[in-house]
Amino acid sequence: MDATDLNYPIRLLIVDDHALFRRGLIALLSQDRRFSIVGESENAQAALDAAKQLQPDVILLDNHMPGLTGIAAIGGLKKISPDSFILMLTVSESPDDLAAALRGGAAGYLLKTINTEDLAESVLKIVSGDTIISPDMMTKLVGLLRNMPEQSELTPQGDGSTPAAPNAGRGMAFVNAPAVSATDPIRDLSPRETEILRLIARGESNKQIARELDIAETTVKIHVQHILRKLNLSNRVHAAVYATTRGL
Repeated sequence: MDATDLNYPIRLLIVDDHALFRRGLIALLSQDRRFSIVGESENAQAALDAAKQLQPDVILLDNHMPGLTGIAAIGGLKKISPDSFILMLTVSESPDDLAAALRGGAAGYLLKTINTEDLAESVLKIVSGDTIISPDMMTKLVGLLRNMPEQSELTPQGDGSTPAAPNAGRGMAFVNAPAVSATDPIRDLSPRETEILRLIARGESNKQIARELDIAETTVKIHVQHILRKLNLSNRVHAAVYATTRGL
């Protein structure tokens, strides 16, 4: 789904135990007509009650809160509000927290250092079906993958290897890493596409890739689209995982 096809305003539930940050975030996002703040909660338990009543489009969820953590609440939130996308917005740079959030079904994982414009665009992308991870965390995810035993590699859900959870494809699951066969679609990539895929696996953004390869950022975007289509993947996070499990 393209952002132009979305139903506006997108209804948001903000969950964070720091009142100053929560109120500031609400004030900033409320200025964007594409969003409607339908509720706020100061802890995960209150978020469960609010999500059940409000059924928001997106839940912006902090992790480290008193009582139940945000990551621990993901399962309950998805159960009572199955159509809601969960976007972690946290200070935690732990790759274990990132993996747990994605495995639980979060549609994205962003650090609180993100600027408001990028946060808004990230919300639009996850509602469009994408998975969003802060660039710094992408690098840590790749490092986590490389240090995992083969039977614990992260790959996208919905490939038949594990039961698909609600909103399958929006998160990640632990399954066996596929071997690179003679028919693996990665062999259909051009040298330039392979080079860009390798940089994606390193956690680099389109802007960083464009700078490194001395090409236009729009050219990088076109290459990324071709890569995703050839590999039958839905987003660059899955591409990074795919590349890492194949040794790029």
